[in-house]
Amino acid sequence: MAAPVRAVVSGQWLADAIQNKLVGPKLRILDGSWYLPKSKRNTREEFNQKHIPGASFFDIDECCDKSSQYDHMLPTSSDFSRYVGDLGIGNDTHVVVYDTSDFGSFSAPRVWWTFRVFGHSLVSVLDGGFKHWLADGHPVTSDYSKPERRDFQANLNQSWVKSFEDVLENIKTKQVQVVDARSAGRFRGTDPEPRGDIQSGHFAGAINMPYTTFLEPSGKHKNPEALTKLFKDAGVDPEKPIWASCGSGVTACHVVLAADRLGCTDLCLYDGAWVEWFKRASPELIISEGQGKQA
Repeated sequence: MAAPVRAVVSGQWLADAIQNKLVGPKLRILDGSWYLPKSKRNTREEFNQKHIPGASFFDIDECCDKSSQYDHMLPTSSDFSRYVGDLGIGNDTHVVVYDTSDFGSFSAPRVWWTFRVFGHSLVSVLDGGFKHWLADGHPVTSDYSKPERRDFQANLNQSWVKSFEDVLENIKTKQVQVVDARSAGRFRGTDPEPRGDIQSGHFAGAINMPYTTFLEPSGKHKNPEALTKLFKDAGVDPEKPIWASCGSGVTACHVVLAADRLGCTDLCLYDGAWVEWFKRASPELIISEGQGKQA
Protein backbone atom coordinates (compact mmCIF):
# COMPACT_ATOMS: atom_id res chain seq x y z
CA MET A 1 0.00 0.00 0.00
CA ALA A 2 3.08 2.26 0.08
CA ALA A 3 2.58 5.47 -1.89
CA PRO A 4 4.94 7.81 -3.79
CA VAL A 5 3.79 10.87 -1.79
CA ARG A 6 3.82 11.40 1.95
CA ALA A 7 0.58 10.28 3.57
CA VAL A 8 0.66 13.34 5.85
CA VAL A 9 1.83 16.80 4.72
CA SER A 10 2.42 19.90 6.83
CA GLY A 11 0.46 23.12 6.77
CA GLN A 12 3.60 25.01 5.82
CA TRP A 13 4.14 22.74 2.81
CA LEU A 14 0.59 23.39 1.62
CA ALA A 15 0.80 27.13 2.34
CA ASP A 16 3.98 27.30 0.23
CA ALA A 17 2.28 25.38 -2.58
CA ILE A 18 -0.66 27.82 -2.55
CA GLN A 19 1.65 30.83 -2.48
CA ASN A 20 3.59 29.40 -5.43
CA LYS A 21 0.30 28.99 -7.32
CA LEU A 22 0.69 25.23 -7.62
CA VAL A 23 -3.00 24.52 -6.93
CA GLY A 24 -4.60 23.37 -10.16
CA PRO A 25 -4.80 20.20 -12.25
CA LYS A 26 -1.72 18.71 -10.52
CA LEU A 27 -2.64 19.70 -6.95
CA ARG A 28 -6.14 19.80 -5.51
CA ILE A 29 -7.23 20.52 -1.93
CA LEU A 30 -10.36 18.93 -0.48
CA ASP A 31 -12.33 19.77 2.64
CA GLY A 32 -13.60 16.31 3.59
CA SER A 33 -15.39 17.35 6.78
CA TRP A 34 -18.10 15.03 8.06
CA TYR A 35 -19.65 14.79 11.51
CA LEU A 36 -22.28 12.68 13.20
CA PRO A 37 -25.79 14.12 12.84
CA LYS A 38 -25.97 14.81 16.58
CA SER A 39 -23.21 17.43 16.17
CA LYS A 40 -25.67 19.51 14.12
CA ARG A 41 -22.84 20.91 12.02
CA ASN A 42 -23.55 21.93 8.43
CA THR A 43 -20.20 21.17 6.85
CA ARG A 44 -21.04 22.50 3.40
CA GLU A 45 -22.23 25.79 4.88
CA GLU A 46 -19.05 26.00 6.99
CA PHE A 47 -17.05 25.44 3.79
CA ASN A 48 -18.95 28.23 2.04
CA GLN A 49 -18.08 30.60 4.87
CA LYS A 50 -14.36 29.82 5.00
CA HIS A 51 -11.95 27.27 3.62
CA ILE A 52 -8.37 26.90 2.47
CA PRO A 53 -7.87 28.88 -0.77
CA GLY A 54 -8.39 26.70 -3.83
CA ALA A 55 -10.18 23.94 -1.89
CA SER A 56 -13.31 22.10 -2.98
CA PHE A 57 -15.78 20.29 -0.72
CA PHE A 58 -15.83 16.48 -0.72
CA ASP A 59 -19.14 15.19 0.64
CA ILE A 60 -18.75 11.69 2.15
CA ASP A 61 -22.54 11.30 2.25
CA GLU A 62 -22.87 12.30 -1.41
CA CYS A 63 -20.00 10.24 -2.86
CA CYS A 64 -21.28 6.89 -1.61
CA ASP A 65 -23.43 3.87 -2.41
CA LYS A 66 -26.89 5.38 -2.05
CA SER A 67 -28.55 2.00 -2.56
CA SER A 68 -27.09 0.73 0.73
CA GLN A 69 -29.05 0.91 3.97
CA TYR A 70 -25.78 1.77 5.74
CA ASP A 71 -24.20 5.23 5.87
CA HIS A 72 -21.59 6.36 3.34
CA MET A 73 -20.59 2.93 2.06
CA LEU A 74 -18.09 3.03 -0.82
CA PRO A 75 -19.51 4.20 -4.16
CA THR A 76 -18.99 2.30 -7.40
CA SER A 77 -15.83 2.97 -9.40
CA SER A 78 -17.82 4.84 -12.04
CA ASP A 79 -19.60 7.02 -9.47
CA PHE A 80 -16.31 7.84 -7.73
CA SER A 81 -14.63 8.63 -11.05
CA ARG A 82 -17.41 11.00 -12.01
CA TYR A 83 -17.55 12.66 -8.58
CA VAL A 84 -13.81 13.42 -8.28
CA GLY A 85 -13.49 14.28 -11.97
CA ASP A 86 -16.05 17.03 -11.33
CA LEU A 87 -13.70 18.35 -8.63
CA GLY A 88 -10.94 18.80 -11.23
CA ILE A 89 -9.05 15.68 -10.18
CA GLY A 90 -7.29 13.43 -12.67
CA ASN A 91 -5.14 10.35 -12.16
CA ASP A 92 -2.03 12.57 -12.04
CA THR A 93 -3.42 14.97 -9.41
CA HIS A 94 -1.90 15.13 -5.93
CA VAL A 95 -4.89 15.43 -3.59
CA VAL A 96 -4.52 16.96 -0.11
CA VAL A 97 -7.45 16.37 2.27
CA TYR A 98 -8.31 18.16 5.49
CA ASP A 99 -11.27 18.50 7.82
CA THR A 100 -12.46 21.11 10.30
CA SER A 101 -12.59 18.87 13.38
CA ASP A 102 -11.73 20.32 16.78
CA PHE A 103 -9.54 17.22 17.22
CA GLY A 104 -7.37 18.25 14.24
CA SER A 105 -8.33 15.19 12.22
CA PHE A 106 -11.54 13.19 12.07
CA SER A 107 -12.97 12.37 8.64
CA ALA A 108 -10.05 13.37 6.38
CA PRO A 109 -8.40 9.91 6.65
CA ARG A 110 -11.65 8.38 5.29
CA VAL A 111 -11.36 10.51 2.15
CA TRP A 112 -7.64 9.64 1.95
CA TRP A 113 -8.47 5.93 2.17
CA THR A 114 -11.27 6.23 -0.40
CA PHE A 115 -8.80 7.59 -2.95
CA ARG A 116 -6.30 4.87 -2.06
CA VAL A 117 -8.83 2.03 -2.37
CA PHE A 118 -9.81 3.36 -5.81
CA GLY A 119 -6.19 3.11 -6.93
CA HIS A 120 -5.09 6.72 -6.40
CA SER A 121 -1.86 6.84 -4.39
CA LEU A 122 -1.21 10.56 -4.91
CA VAL A 123 -3.15 11.59 -1.81
CA SER A 124 -2.19 13.10 1.55
CA VAL A 125 -3.85 14.25 4.75
CA LEU A 126 -3.10 17.77 5.99
CA ASP A 127 -1.40 17.49 9.38
CA GLY A 128 -3.43 19.23 12.07
CA GLY A 129 -6.29 19.96 9.69
CA PHE A 130 -8.11 23.28 9.49
CA LYS A 131 -7.65 23.73 13.25
CA HIS A 132 -3.88 24.14 12.88
CA TRP A 133 -4.20 25.94 9.55
CA LEU A 134 -6.12 28.70 11.35
CA ALA A 135 -3.90 28.66 14.45
CA ASP A 136 -0.78 29.08 12.29
CA GLY A 137 -2.27 32.13 10.59
CA HIS A 138 -2.49 30.68 7.08
CA PRO A 139 -4.99 32.30 4.68
CA VAL A 140 -8.66 31.37 4.36
CA THR A 141 -11.33 32.49 1.93
CA SER A 142 -15.03 32.26 1.17
CA ASP A 143 -14.37 32.49 -2.57
CA TYR A 144 -14.95 29.39 -4.66
CA SER A 145 -14.57 28.78 -8.36
CA LYS A 146 -15.46 25.33 -9.62
CA PRO A 147 -12.41 23.58 -11.09
CA GLU A 148 -12.42 22.52 -14.71
CA ARG A 149 -13.59 18.94 -14.99
CA ARG A 150 -10.93 16.28 -15.54
CA ASP A 151 -11.10 12.63 -16.49
CA PHE A 152 -10.46 10.22 -13.62
CA GLN A 153 -10.32 6.45 -13.98
CA ALA A 154 -10.91 4.64 -10.69
CA ASN A 155 -9.68 1.11 -10.16
CA LEU A 156 -11.21 -0.40 -7.02
CA ASN A 157 -9.01 -2.73 -4.98
CA GLN A 158 -11.86 -4.90 -3.69
CA SER A 159 -9.53 -7.00 -1.54
CA TRP A 160 -8.99 -4.00 0.76
CA VAL A 161 -12.70 -3.91 1.63
CA LYS A 162 -14.06 -6.44 4.10
CA SER A 163 -17.67 -7.54 4.56
CA PHE A 164 -19.84 -8.76 7.44
CA GLU A 165 -19.23 -12.31 6.21
CA ASP A 166 -15.45 -11.78 6.16
CA VAL A 167 -15.47 -10.60 9.79
CA LEU A 168 -17.77 -13.46 10.82
CA GLU A 169 -15.38 -15.96 9.26
CA ASN A 170 -12.39 -14.27 10.90
CA ILE A 171 -13.99 -14.62 14.34
CA LYS A 172 -13.93 -18.38 13.75
CA THR A 173 -10.46 -18.61 12.20
CA LYS A 174 -8.73 -15.82 14.18
CA GLN A 175 -6.44 -15.30 11.20
CA VAL A 176 -6.35 -11.49 11.15
CA GLN A 177 -6.00 -8.74 13.78
CA VAL A 178 -9.06 -6.48 13.78
CA VAL A 179 -8.70 -3.01 15.31
CA ASP A 180 -11.75 -0.99 16.42
CA ALA A 181 -11.19 2.79 16.47
CA ARG A 182 -14.21 3.76 18.58
CA SER A 183 -13.85 5.16 22.10
CA ALA A 184 -13.16 2.71 24.93
CA GLY A 185 -16.63 3.24 26.41
CA ARG A 186 -18.42 2.49 23.14
CA PHE A 187 -16.17 -0.53 22.57
CA ARG A 188 -16.87 -1.98 26.04
CA GLY A 189 -20.56 -1.16 25.89
CA THR A 190 -20.55 1.28 28.81
CA ASP A 191 -21.08 4.45 26.72
CA PRO A 192 -23.93 4.87 24.24
CA GLU A 193 -23.54 4.79 20.49
CA PRO A 194 -24.33 8.11 18.73
CA ARG A 195 -27.03 6.40 16.67
CA GLY A 196 -30.17 5.77 18.70
CA ASP A 197 -31.04 2.36 17.21
CA ILE A 198 -27.58 0.87 17.86
CA GLN A 199 -26.27 -0.38 21.20
CA SER A 200 -22.56 -0.25 21.99
CA GLY A 201 -20.15 -3.17 22.38
CA HIS A 202 -17.80 -5.07 20.07
CA PHE A 203 -17.31 -8.36 18.26
CA ALA A 204 -15.04 -11.15 19.46
CA GLY A 205 -11.31 -10.73 18.89
CA ALA A 206 -11.44 -6.98 18.20
CA ILE A 207 -8.66 -4.81 19.70
CA ASN A 208 -9.59 -1.31 20.81
CA MET A 209 -7.40 1.59 19.62
CA PRO A 210 -9.48 4.79 19.79
CA TYR A 211 -8.77 7.01 16.79
CA THR A 212 -7.79 9.93 19.06
CA THR A 213 -4.79 7.92 20.30
CA PHE A 214 -3.23 8.28 16.84
CA LEU A 215 -3.16 12.06 17.33
CA GLU A 216 -1.03 14.26 19.55
CA PRO A 217 -2.96 16.33 22.11
CA SER A 218 -2.43 19.26 19.72
CA GLY A 219 -4.34 17.46 16.97
CA LYS A 220 -1.36 16.67 14.76
CA HIS A 221 -0.67 13.10 13.69
CA LYS A 222 1.80 11.20 15.85
CA ASN A 223 5.24 10.49 14.40
CA PRO A 224 6.23 6.96 13.29
CA GLU A 225 8.14 6.25 16.52
CA ALA A 226 5.09 7.08 18.64
CA LEU A 227 2.85 5.04 16.32
CA THR A 228 5.14 2.03 16.57
CA LYS A 229 4.86 2.16 20.38
CA LEU A 230 1.10 2.65 20.18
CA PHE A 231 0.60 -0.52 18.13
CA LYS A 232 3.03 -2.47 20.30
CA ASP A 233 1.29 -1.41 23.52
CA ALA A 234 -2.08 -2.44 22.06
CA GLY A 235 -0.71 -5.86 21.11
CA VAL A 236 -1.08 -5.22 17.38
CA ASP A 237 1.70 -6.33 15.03
CA PRO A 238 1.89 -3.94 12.05
CA GLU A 239 3.99 -6.52 10.21
CA LYS A 240 0.89 -8.71 9.98
CA PRO A 241 -2.42 -8.01 8.22
CA ILE A 242 -4.75 -5.54 9.95
CA TRP A 243 -8.46 -4.97 9.39
CA ALA A 244 -9.93 -1.76 10.79
CA SER A 245 -13.46 -1.03 12.01
CA CYS A 246 -15.31 1.72 13.93
CA GLY A 247 -18.91 2.98 13.98
CA SER A 248 -19.56 3.50 10.27
CA GLY A 249 -16.18 3.24 8.55
CA VAL A 250 -14.88 6.80 9.04
CA THR A 251 -12.50 6.90 12.02
CA ALA A 252 -11.31 3.35 11.29
CA CYS A 253 -9.29 4.97 8.52
CA HIS A 254 -7.03 6.51 11.20
CA VAL A 255 -5.84 2.96 11.91
CA VAL A 256 -5.13 2.34 8.23
CA LEU A 257 -3.37 5.70 7.82
CA ALA A 258 -1.16 5.11 10.86
CA ALA A 259 -0.20 1.57 9.82
CA ASP A 260 0.41 2.73 6.23
CA ARG A 261 2.83 5.37 7.51
CA LEU A 262 4.78 2.56 9.19
CA GLY A 263 5.15 0.82 5.83
CA CYS A 264 2.46 -1.80 6.35
CA THR A 265 0.89 -3.10 3.17
CA ASP A 266 -1.83 -5.59 4.15
CA LEU A 267 -4.48 -3.17 5.43
CA CYS A 268 -8.23 -3.52 5.03
CA LEU A 269 -11.40 -1.79 6.19
CA TYR A 270 -14.67 -3.28 7.36
CA ASP A 271 -16.83 -0.71 5.60
CA GLY A 272 -20.15 -1.59 7.25
CA ALA A 273 -18.44 -1.45 10.64
CA TRP A 274 -20.29 -1.60 13.97
CA VAL A 275 -23.60 -0.27 12.64
CA GLU A 276 -23.88 -3.15 10.17
CA TRP A 277 -22.53 -5.66 12.67
CA PHE A 278 -25.04 -4.73 15.36
CA LYS A 279 -27.96 -4.82 12.94
CA ARG A 280 -27.03 -8.16 11.36
CA ALA A 281 -25.27 -10.18 14.08
CA SER A 282 -27.11 -12.53 16.43
CA PRO A 283 -27.11 -11.43 20.11
CA GLU A 284 -24.37 -13.84 21.18
CA LEU A 285 -22.00 -12.15 18.71
CA ILE A 286 -22.36 -8.80 20.51
CA ILE A 287 -19.91 -8.50 23.43
CA SER A 288 -20.98 -5.75 25.83
CA GLU A 289 -20.74 -4.68 29.44
CA GLY A 290 -24.00 -2.82 28.79
CA GLN A 291 -27.36 -4.10 27.58
CA GLY A 292 -26.03 -5.64 24.36
CA LYS A 293 -28.55 -6.92 21.85
CA GLN A 294 -31.83 -8.44 22.91
CA ALA A 295 -32.89 -11.64 21.18
